[in-house]
Amino acid sequence: MSILNGLFGKKRRTEANVIYAPCKGNVIALERFPDEVFSTGVMGKGCGIWPEEGCISAPFDGEIIQIAETKHAICLRSRDGIEVIIHIGLDTVEMNGNGFKVLVQMGETVSMGKKLVLFDMDKIKKAGYQNIAAIIVLNSAVYQAFDLLAEGQTDMGKAIIKLLK
Repeated sequence: MSILNGLFGKKRRTEANVIYAPCKGNVIALERFPDEVFSTGVMGKGCGIWPEEGCISAPFDGEIIQIAETKHAICLRSRDGIEVIIHIGLDTVEMNGNGFKVLVQMGETVSMGKKLVLFDMDKIKKAGYQNIAAIIVLNSAVYQAFDLLAEGQTDMGKAIIKLLK
């Protein structure tokens, strides 16, 4: 750590207009997502990720702007204005929050990597649902370019999407 970092705090870990993987897992292009609502881009551009463990973390520095009553989805706004929904599982709204634990509150400021939601992968599977998560940029129309930076195996915190205004 440099002297300046020691005096003025940590250097910002995130790059502008970048979304980082919210968990370790297998990233897929949105077109390959196993649900039409997401794969057709109706909600916005993004990607899917098959999580390896039951935890979703903040994909950037920002603020919690919405939490589904059923705890299966959470929306965030980055410092740069990117609005993202992370939707955990397919049709998991039907679980009414069973198997999900939200660790943050509406309006809370979070740093990239902060744990947001814990979910029981076995409980989701036993209920007959898939454990894939959708990462959708809700305001993707305001960006001129959308680049999927990573497909396949990734670690939590690795850059996966770059947006250009």
